[in-house]
Amino acid sequence: RDDRLATLRLLGATPATVSTLAIIESAVLALVGAVLGVAVYLALVPALALIEFRGEALGAAGVLLPWPSLVAMPFGVAILAAVSAVLGLRQVVISPLGVRTKQDAPKLHWLRIVIGVAVIIVAFGVMSAIQVAPTVMAILAMLVLGLGGTLAVLNLIGPWVIRLVARGQAGRAKTPQRLLAARTVLESPKAAWRQVGGVAMTSFMAVFAGAGVSVLGAFESDSDAEMRLLVTDIRTGILITVIGSFLMVACSVGVNQAAGILDRGELYRSLDMLGMPTKTMDAARRRAVMSPLRITAIGSAVTAAIVMLPLTGMALIVAPVSLLVIAGVLAAGIGIVWLGLAATRPVLERAAAG
Repeated sequence: RDDRLATLRLLGATPATVSTLAIIESAVLALVGAVLGVAVYLALVPALALIEFRGEALGAAGVLLPWPSLVAMPFGVAILAAVSAVLGLRQVVISPLGVRTKQDAPKLHWLRIVIGVAVIIVAFGVMSAIQVAPTVMAILAMLVLGLGGTLAVLNLIGPWVIRLVARGQAGRAKTPQRLLAARTVLESPKAAWRQVGGVAMTSFMAVFAGAGVSVLGAFESDSDAEMRLLVTDIRTGILITVIGSFLMVACSVGVNQAAGILDRGELYRSLDMLGMPTKTMDAARRRAVMSPLRITAIGSAVTAAIVMLPLTGMALIVAPVSLLVIAGVLAAGIGIVWLGLAATRPVLERAAAG
């Protein structure tokens, strides 16, 4: 779409015309998607109503949003999409040649990793000192600082790490798909990170969920009925959060991959005419996503384990099964992303065929 709108600018379209087209297109697509999302949500209300908290099912009234919110939500999403389109197409409006000639993305500075390591060390110190916090508010503040700071750092250093690994893979590539995958990532490490960035939070939460649920389960038998009920509710909330994260990552990957294929339609058609098999193109596309995904999932899990070492250490002592929970969550997340990639292969085949 950027190329198409940039071409319109080169042909004489005014910035106002280009901006209007971008706003209308993005807003309409977002509105349609939001309406479909609300419809799916309403269809799932009976199933969601069966979820139990405090020992009883939530019921439809407990999960159904007020009708004014349901009506306003699609329009709010459309407005956000329109604003995003305006911000994302600034280069088209200001300098159409800049987008048309595919200028290189700005390089990521190594200072990111220095800042990231420093923040992780501080977060580890904060989480280690949480046991001596004097008040509940102090504990909450330390949790927000430690977890929030770590998640922010993952977003800061993630693109830099992905770029560093992709550069090494490009230098060692011995097959066309490996070289294409590495070059695709190097074209825009930030874009590669955006495709799998949601897995960073999911992996981080998986470590927290696996360790936390295991520790709570180990002490559940010694607690009273009220405490057992609280532990069950926390476990349910954690599972809902992790499952929701997986679904969002799957949707994000599917949409981004389909959009990327359509955006590179000319490239795929050219490769097809040059004799490159669709299987090779698909393998390169998958590797361009799965390689950053593995880096993100493993790196985020290891980072979370380090930052939350007091909790993970306790889980390893009182409930080693937490390792299986964490491994299962990570495997499920990677599997969902793989399914999202597989679902977009027909789009690639149609794009290559022209």
